[in-house]
Amino acid sequence: MSTVVKENQGAVILDGKAVAAKERQKTAVRVGEFAAKFGRPPGLAVVQVGEDPASTVYVRNKRKSCAEVGIASFAHDLPESTSEAELLALVKRLNDDERVDGILIQMPVPKSIDADRVMDAVDPAKDADGFHPMNTGYLAQKRPRLRPCTPYGVIRLAEHYGIDLKGKRAVVVGASNIVGRPMALELLLARSTVTVCHTGTRDLRAEVERAEVLVVAVGRPEFIPGEWIRPGAAVFDVGINRLPDGKLVGDVGYAAAAARAGWITPVPGGLGPMTIAMLLSNTVDAAYLRKGVPIA
Repeated sequence: MSTVVKENQGAVILDGKAVAAKERQKTAVRVGEFAAKFGRPPGLAVVQVGEDPASTVYVRNKRKSCAEVGIASFAHDLPESTSEAELLALVKRLNDDERVDGILIQMPVPKSIDADRVMDAVDPAKDADGFHPMNTGYLAQKRPRLRPCTPYGVIRLAEHYGIDLKGKRAVVVGASNIVGRPMALELLLARSTVTVCHTGTRDLRAEVERAEVLVVAVGRPEFIPGEWIRPGAAVFDVGINRLPDGKLVGDVGYAAAAARAGWITPVPGGLGPMTIAMLLSNTVDAAYLRKGVPIA
């Protein structure tokens, strides 16, 4: 079995904010090139239904980031009372709008709306989040096009820090369609040996303890004790949870994990910025693909 090379001398902190800033700079250059060639910037429509506080913060950050790189942002803030039929009608209009290259439906939507039906209605060519079954299918077949943003952010962060994923024993905790499942596909693409843990996993601790690469995305504060982390492992903590005292923590017990890991993402400042950076990159990819220009 391959092992992580780094000696355990305290974890290298994976600075998602700094890496995301570099990704945004590259995206801004591509936006300028696209606009010069096609006479308009790439466009991203961001749709929010209701006023979930966390969603409002995320949407504001996404729109601000669009402005920073020159992507045209189309805001659609809908009331909580919006029906599924009304939302589907908006999605159809956005699918048909030539100014819009990417569509993002901010989750969660109200319980009265079938989120899967709405996501399935988005044109796969405009699926900036990379959630559509067609784009997940491309990833599963090793032909990635528009890739789920958070898993892609993990891969880009690992690449930036020179973390070699090939042959590593990778464990993903959480099996959601948004992070866990596509994360496993991304790691397979990187030629890791992958285990996905979920509510049916019998001995979670044993699985985590053998992980050379660990990605945790369960949405429960400090769900994975830091003492479980394999010395020298690369730890990617997707969770962001607010405690009653207002402190933000991840899904991994950070202090103990940082003392054992080789690399670790902080919360906040780790994968959150990377997710937004990959969303912007996806939007430009979508714009080029819609013009018949292959992406690298």
